[in-house]
Amino acid sequence: MSATVIVLYKEPANKEEFDAYYVEKHIPLVHKVPGVVKVEMNRFTGKNAPYYLLTTVYFNSKDERKAALASPEGQAMNADVANFATPENVTVGFADVV
Repeated sequence: MSATVIVLYKEPANKEEFDAYYVEKHIPLVHKVPGVVKVEMNRFTGKNAPYYLLTTVYFNSKDERKAALASPEGQAMNADVANFATPENVTVGFADVV
């Protein structure tokens, strides 16, 4: 069964800076994590949207996801979040694809 990491970002103070860093720096780090099968980014629309961006990272299994996040690349990806978002603006969840 496929497993995911789902990351929700609240609206950043500077959307242009956030978007540039996220796409040019952070997403390439995500793609370097071993076991990543697919990455989807979705931007919320509407002025009352609860979040700004939703990113879903897919793995083939829970075990692969766990190993990936524990890898040096996974740790580098997680550490990089502090470069563009504050902890209160990020929500991370783990889910299985059904």
